Amino acid sequence: MYVVVSYDIPEDKRRTKIHSILKSYGQWMQYSVFECSLTDTQYAKLRSRLNKVIKPDQDSIRFYFLCGCCQGKVERIGGEALRDNSIFFV
Repeated sequence: MYVVVSYDIPEDKRRTKIHSILKSYGQWMQYSVFECSLTDTQYAKLRSRLNKVIKPDQDSIRFYFLCGCCQGKVERIGGEALRDNSIFFV
């Protein structure tokens, strides 16, 4: 599944932890936005890890699920070139 994750965390220390967790699951796109291609198991582990860090009364994390058709419709203007994280073996 392809998931766009956005977060709003007011405390620097927790925000840094959230950023670090998300970095191990996807690509950082903007300040508080990641794009992740995940299996169901990876998604469950990600949610579990994030739940252990956040304060639900102060923090907000949103998950937007994009189908294959919607992924192809993502447009972007400006910013750094996307990294190709494909691994090729010869």
